[in-house]
Formats: sequence, C-alpha cells, structure tokens
Amino acid sequence: MKTVETTKCLHLKSAVTEVAPGSLLINPNWINTSAFRNFDLIDIDNDEAHAANALLLGHSVIYPSSFPRTLEKLVKRNIDVTTVEVSELQKAEGGVTCCSLIFTT
Repeated sequence: MKTVETTKCLHLKSAVTEVAPGSLLINPNWINTSAFRNFDLIDIDNDEAHAANALLLGHSVIYPSSFPRTLEKLVKRNIDVTTVEVSELQKAEGGVTCCSLIFTT
C-alpha cells in the first residue's frame, strides 16, 4: 500500500482515475505523478481542472460532458466513452465516481 497526497482537491479520484487497463487520467497539478510512474498517464487539459474524474466500467468509460478537450484526448486513444451531464454535481466536487451506484446481475 502507498499513501498518495492530494492538493487542491478533496478526493483522490478527483485527481486521478483509471480509464483503460494500465492507463490513468490525471491532473498533475493536484497530485504527484511519481506515485503512478508504472502507468500510462493521460494529462487532463490545463483549462479543465476537474476533468480527471472518470468511471471505468468494463471496457467503457462514463465521463462528464463538460470537459470536451480532455474527452478528445480519450477518444484519440480509442477509449470508448459515454458522456453524462453532471455539472450540478461538479459544483460540490461531485463526480461520476462518487455519485454512481454500480449493480451487476
């Protein structure tokens, strides 16, 4: 286990989330990237500070529609993305990771 300190955000998943096996979406301004040196890191767009919060389900990513520049980076890497509107949740630093309930059958 490793401790990872965050800055300028409340939750680790606000700063970094997995978007494909071995690939992480990351805001390098909110977290020390050296903790993730064994991963392929995809930096968010600098103008989209809250854009690192994504939810990987199987082979698809649930992603906020309010971050088009970072979304473009994911699509260019052939990551399957489904966008959702969560702008009201984002006002309280809520994101797709903490505001989702996952059920399997």
